[in-house]
This record gives sequence, structure tokens and C-alpha cells, in this order.
Amino acid sequence: MTVRRRGLMAGAAAALALPGIPACAETAEIRISKGYGIDFLPLIVMEHEGFVEKAAKAAGIPAFKAKFLTIDGGNNINDAMLAGALDFAAIGVPGFALLWSKTFGTPQAIRGVSAVVTMTSYLNTSNPKVKTLADFTEADRIAVPGIKTSANAIILEFGAAKAFGPEHYAKLDPLTVSMPYPEAVQAMLSGGTGIDSNFASPPFAYLELADPKIHTVTNSTEILGKPATLIMAYATERFHAANPKAYGVFLAALKAAEDFINADKARAAQIYVESAKVKVSAALVRKVLDDPGNIFTLTPQGTMLYVDFMHRIGLIKRRPHDWKELFFPEIHDLEGS
Repeated sequence: MTVRRRGLMAGAAAALALPGIPACAETAEIRISKGYGIDFLPLIVMEHEGFVEKAAKAAGIPAFKAKFLTIDGGNNINDAMLAGALDFAAIGVPGFALLWSKTFGTPQAIRGVSAVVTMTSYLNTSNPKVKTLADFTEADRIAVPGIKTSANAIILEFGAAKAFGPEHYAKLDPLTVSMPYPEAVQAMLSGGTGIDSNFASPPFAYLELADPKIHTVTNSTEILGKPATLIMAYATERFHAANPKAYGVFLAALKAAEDFINADKARAAQIYVESAKVKVSAALVRKVLDDPGNIFTLTPQGTMLYVDFMHRIGLIKRRPHDWKELFFPEIHDLEGS
């Protein structure tokens, strides 16, 4: 049975199992966050191809709509979810884990829907003296999407713990600056801004490396020791319970977008060029999509790497028993980690 069918059938079963939630109570519109990078390509394709509306029609739900909001940075995304401005959020695993731990057992509790992409991000610098993490000094500034909440900020701490010792995981934190990817790239390429380094996902890392003055210090796969989910989707437990059909529609639409990308990378690359607010060539996007380390899949990978580290350093108070505790049951039959 496909994930799409599992999601829809589970949604229907949930609706029957929840007394007091009539079908008419379900929302007719879902609000979804997305970002600028290629790591958000499934959401960009989902919007461009109308996969939410198509999935709703296939499920027998007419006049169903999706509203996509571009929000950058884990802090901002989580704030929007807590404020009730989102139904589904796309975010780095660490940002999700922070909110999961914070809201566990409360009316605002959240759980993961699925992975969005496994992808390598790169720590680039224009400082020729920086070859390793140990070479950064107080004069350097490293841009990240969100301080202590974005995936790359936590991966940087993971790397610092490996380089300097577990107790020094925050050694590089004073050098970090919260900045959206497009602004960080501009700062890196223009020079004279004080930002000489950027921990970025594609295509931004690739755009920086086109400048001969910029080189890579390390990357997320090297730091973590293996490929891991970079972006995942989550929702509140309240939404999942009250809107099983809408939840199933989102999961089906995300699966359709993932399948579309994997089946036609050339077209997916063109959609990114047309839709994303990033000046980048289709050839460069295709290069990213063809990288075997970048995997568009619903299956969570390496999520426990993040949460184990975050629990160890005290960023999250609760450690899940396994990856399934972090995610809604619709994807529990996948071989996640």
C-alpha cells in the first residue's frame, strides 16, 4: 500500500475514531510554510503543480485550497505555528525537536508528518585562513538561518563538540548571526559586511562557491557522519485529530511532489527557477538534484542524531524513545531512523 493511500485511509479511520468531530468541522484550507532553498523544493513543486487540490479532489473533497507562506528561520516558523498562522510547517529537524520538547503534553503539542529531504549543507567561508572549525576566530562571523534553532546552527554545535570536546559545543555560537539565505549570500559575495562565512543549503552554498575567493570548510554529512534529513514537515496534534481528511490530503500531496521530483528532475529544476525568488540557473539546480547525497523522500533519516545531541547538551528536556515517537503513525511503517 502506498504512503498516499495509507495517509488517506488512516485519516478516514481517525475521523471515525474521534467522536464529536463531524466531517463539516474539517478545514477547507491548509496553510503551509516553505523556504527559499532547494531543500524546500517538494513544497515549491506542490504549490506549482496544485498537488494539494488534486489530492483533495481524489479524496472526494471539493473546493479545497492550500495557502503557501514563505518563512525563513526555525524561530520564525515555530512562532508562526504557535501563533496559529500555520497548519503545516517545513523546518529543520532541530527546530522541530525544540518545539516538540517544549510543547509535549500540552494543548500545543506537535509531531512530525514526514521527512521532506535528506540533503547536505555546506559551511563556506571567504577567509583564506580558515581550513577547519578550529581556525575560526573572534573576528569571523558565520551566518545561519536561525541561532540555536536552525538545522545548520545545531549541526555547527555538533561539529564544535567533535572538534573541541563535548563541553565546548557552543564555542562557535558567539560568531553566529541570524540571516536569511539570500541576504547571507549577498553579504558573502559583496564583502565588507563582516559576514565572512555562511552555513547554507543548496543552491546558496553552490552560488557562493562559484566565487573563487570562497571555499568549503566542512559540511553537514561530514559533521554528522552520515546523510540525515535536513528538512521535515510537522503539524499540531490538535490539527491531526480534528482534520484527518485534510491531513491525509497534505501527506498525499507531499508524496506526489516527491515522486514528481524523482521522476522528472529536469522539470523540477525548471519549476524551482520559475518559482523560487533566487537567481539561479536550471543547470545548477539540476546539479544539486543529481547529487546522490540529496534524497527526496518521506522517510526520516538520522533524526535521532539530532535529538540525542540536543538532549545531551540540554537543549531539549525530553528524549524520544525512537524516531516513531516524533512522528504521527501514518509513516511508522517506513524504515526511518
